[in-house]
Amino acid sequence: MAKIQIIEDEPGLRKFLRHLLEQEGHTVIEAATGPEGVSLFALSRPDLVISDVALPGLDGIGVLQQIKALNPVAPVIVMTGEGTTEITIRAMAFGASEYLVKPFDPAKALRAIRQILLSSEVAPGEAGAAKADDPTSRVLIGKTEAMYEVFKLIGRVANQTSTVLILGESGTGKELVARAIHEYGSRAQAPFVVINCAAIPEALLESELFGYEKGAFTGADKQRQGKFEQARDGTLFLDEVGDMSPVIQAKLLRVLQDQEFYRVGGGETVRTNARIIAATNRDLRAESVMGRFREDLYFRLSVSVVRLPPLRERREDIPLLVDHLLRQSAQVLRTPVRGIAPAALDLLVRAEWRGNIRELSNVVQQAVLLAQGTILQPEQFANLVLTEPGTPVVESNLLFNAAAIRTRITEAIAAGEQNLLPPLLAELERAAITAVYDCCGGNVSLAAKHLGMHRVTLKSKLVSFGVTAE
Repeated sequence: MAKIQIIEDEPGLRKFLRHLLEQEGHTVIEAATGPEGVSLFALSRPDLVISDVALPGLDGIGVLQQIKALNPVAPVIVMTGEGTTEITIRAMAFGASEYLVKPFDPAKALRAIRQILLSSEVAPGEAGAAKADDPTSRVLIGKTEAMYEVFKLIGRVANQTSTVLILGESGTGKELVARAIHEYGSRAQAPFVVINCAAIPEALLESELFGYEKGAFTGADKQRQGKFEQARDGTLFLDEVGDMSPVIQAKLLRVLQDQEFYRVGGGETVRTNARIIAATNRDLRAESVMGRFREDLYFRLSVSVVRLPPLRERREDIPLLVDHLLRQSAQVLRTPVRGIAPAALDLLVRAEWRGNIRELSNVVQQAVLLAQGTILQPEQFANLVLTEPGTPVVESNLLFNAAAIRTRITEAIAAGEQNLLPPLLAELERAAITAVYDCCGGNVSLAAKHLGMHRVTLKSKLVSFGVTAE
């Protein structure tokens, strides 16, 4: 259930809406004027705002603009007694999620609210694409000043065409920011294409980016479009751009300069209008000074820069993140878990979180998977989190929790659940890979040799586990 804010100066309508929403199980907070509504939003960070247009002090359009400045992804429903085209266009142009003309049908209003709350769990246009095993479900959450600045910057650059460079440690949510910039800009209806530059060997990365012609190399039996062509008039997100080789950096620079490229094995130029958003966990400025990253490419990529704070610098957001991740994990894993004990939450707030939100997501998902009751307790996190700097992390995973997993499987079978093998195998793989990596002293090449996989593949998997691999 959600926290919903009502901004309405008419007491009777406020009371009606409160009753309607509380019957649905939502928590309701109220404001009677525009300025009061904006202030309350900044303090309470509700999941949804329902605002009248005709308000004292600051009208509903002004309220909408100020709320979007604080948090560009906040869903807002605008109400008015004047169903004019001008007001409708202005409200939607400034980012309103829905527009209700009073008097409205309560059933219709509730359907709109349910749909908005559901769609706000994922980026707009991505509801069907969200991965079922991803408890973060593409949602940006935060109420700290650092995250407010991120939200405001997203709003400022969304409708621009310039390149954006997103900086932050692994697991801080750089792709979520890139998606928000795309979805809240003028290219929202065009493709959003992602490529992880660290996960693809140099020999393949060029053809992945630029495509290839038939006969360009052995196995190229037909022409294939690359990511630049697939992005068309949309957005191309270059994740871990700092891992690009000098050769690929030079080719990328040419595309940014000339808006054109050649397919591998081709001699005909291909034009592109894709907007480039890049991300990295490296200090590209320092890398360019040391000659490891092209300085001219750095300047081309960093026209606008978004810096994401690590989770340890925004601990006030951890309760919000845990609440969201817990609800999502319980839904995906189909468990009865409904909450977390205060002592357990305090443990998570104090944890080190070297893997940031990705690590927090994994920890919450493991705890929900192995939970014996409806409330997560401190002991369920004791071996999952690092609370003192320098203390080794002892992972609690399926390899060492056979009894708990047997109980979970027994309950799942009794409940008629299916497709149990993929998540179990995924956890076993994670346990084995991280164990080998730790035993090899954090040496990616040595660990990859013992595991029998390519070091790039291993590095990508470690990053997905919230482990920073050098």
